[in-house]
Amino acid sequence: MDFSQALGLNRSEQDPVLLHQNLHLYINLKLASCGQPTCLKGEPIEFMATADDMLRSFVEKNRQLVSHHYPADQRIQDFLNSYLADLNLENIPTLPIMTFELDRHGIARELSLPVGQNEFHSDCVSSYKVKQGVLHNPANDRRTTKGSFHIAAGGLPVPGDKKEVPKQTYAAMLMHALNPPKDLMVLPYTANEETTANMFCSLLLRPTVCPEIPGVAEEKSMEIRFFAPGTLVSNLDFVETIFGNGGNPALPEFDAALDVEHWTGHSGCVILAPHLVKLTKKYVGLPHWDDATERQRHDGMCWRDSDELYNDGQAFKLTARDERGVIVTLLADNYFGYCKKEVKTQIGYAANLYGFAEEEHAGGALAFHCQIHGNEYGAGGTGKEAGYSFKEMLENYGDLMQLMPEGYAVDKQYPEIIYVPQNVKMDVMAQTLSWANESSIWSKDNKVSTVRLQPEKIYIKPNGYKLELLKHPAAPSWRLIGT
Repeated sequence: MDFSQALGLNRSEQDPVLLHQNLHLYINLKLASCGQPTCLKGEPIEFMATADDMLRSFVEKNRQLVSHHYPADQRIQDFLNSYLADLNLENIPTLPIMTFELDRHGIARELSLPVGQNEFHSDCVSSYKVKQGVLHNPANDRRTTKGSFHIAAGGLPVPGDKKEVPKQTYAAMLMHALNPPKDLMVLPYTANEETTANMFCSLLLRPTVCPEIPGVAEEKSMEIRFFAPGTLVSNLDFVETIFGNGGNPALPEFDAALDVEHWTGHSGCVILAPHLVKLTKKYVGLPHWDDATERQRHDGMCWRDSDELYNDGQAFKLTARDERGVIVTLLADNYFGYCKKEVKTQIGYAANLYGFAEEEHAGGALAFHCQIHGNEYGAGGTGKEAGYSFKEMLENYGDLMQLMPEGYAVDKQYPEIIYVPQNVKMDVMAQTLSWANESSIWSKDNKVSTVRLQPEKIYIKPNGYKLELLKHPAAPSWRLIGT
């Protein structure tokens, strides 16, 4: 990682005054190349005049490429086109193309304050220049999770504790998210100029999903694109300071698809749109109470009064995702914690689909103790732990398994899973597992059943204890592992 480009570190040898002047000039060059007004005084104006023809050619090229997205954005747009295709919309919402690309760390922070000023104030955020950098104070500095997690239908199943949103409502929300009010598009950097720059800002992140295992596997990351109306550029300053700047998505060296060794194959997108809380349920296509399903009534995805605001006018996030590995989230609030949490959520989504990683939560992890039993299990009473009997397990979960004549059961969906009685004994040397059958189920005598012990099979006891025959990772021997 280039720590200077991604996190703004290792710049101690550079003159801070010169560094700031160069950054100021770079920002204005980018504004000019996007056809936006600049904020220059003194000598840099002469430089801009010299480069005027070149900058105008950039603007014209950008105009002619108005239908072409960066590779990362095109992958996300292809998902949206496919995901919303069955709605037969006249125009499927399109991701912004002409944006102020935050391609190195520090640009977002510089853009968050007017040129030569120490403060910026809007309805959404206030920013102050301090000795340590810039202090951002969003209008909403805390969040509540109640009713804030909404997931669009038509993708992966929606958990019962989340609100399911009709796909046509998601499409309407996306359209409005990508067309914010003009006052939200003003770039703070130009706020005090006679003519302000009004545009989206965008950011590429490449957060790690699976850390490197030296000598075994390379580090794997996903790609996440952030889009924010100009006034909310401070949110992107916050996010890139935590996760690092992923570079310029227009350049091939920052295209995840060309870096197959280090890309999980998953793409994310986050669009900041606090103005969505002002939309009514009827306007975004939710049904009337009389036409709604039971779940829609339970989730509040319907209306009785045509003036009812979506989610009662409270902050929310709305996500669309499926098994293809693309996730697109609308954040109807500029609370900074939403942005950070959404990156973590998308990392967890990628980790679940990738299959070789699990997101680490500060609050704890679901972990199970493993024990090496060696060549034998069940001798000396180790197999008599408290728990359900095999009969009770069959009574509760018999529909999930096929009972075999020998007295064990096989999972109907996953045949490699074998359910065995609580008093099972295993012997690696004899390659057998055995148990005394319960007389109330199979026989009048406590006949001992014996079957072959096999690798690549998972043996589960009624109390949930799992046993496997696994090869030693550094020796030719096999042993029993219990979890």
